[in-house]
Amino acid sequence: MSELPPLNTETIQAIIDAKIDDHTVNQLVWYYLGYRYDTTTDKWDASGVAPEWRDEYPEPPNFIEFRPPTVKLTRSIPKENKQLLKQKLGFKGYKIGEFTPVQARRATMANWLLSYMEISSR
Repeated sequence: MSELPPLNTETIQAIIDAKIDDHTVNQLVWYYLGYRYDTTTDKWDASGVAPEWRDEYPEPPNFIEFRPPTVKLTRSIPKENKQLLKQKLGFKGYKIGEFTPVQARRATMANWLLSYMEISSR
């Protein structure tokens, strides 16, 4: 994987603002799910990925392009962390009819990463 931006609120805001490209956003989520790319074998190593992800996605899914893995990502966010984008970044959401599926998926990924940060800091 290429050099990833640091996991902090500035990066999360940049995801929401589409200042980080889709591939890098995917890579961030893959990294924190535990996926690692082995350059010697040119294959993904999912040994550090939780079984509920590894079993369904032995290789990291494209969260930007496909809805099912994003739904799974949403469901994996603990209930108490579902509103972190609002609480931590003041994100007001998108207006109906004024956002795309990609923006909604980016918001889900940003919220999952914020949740990961919250859980990791405990």
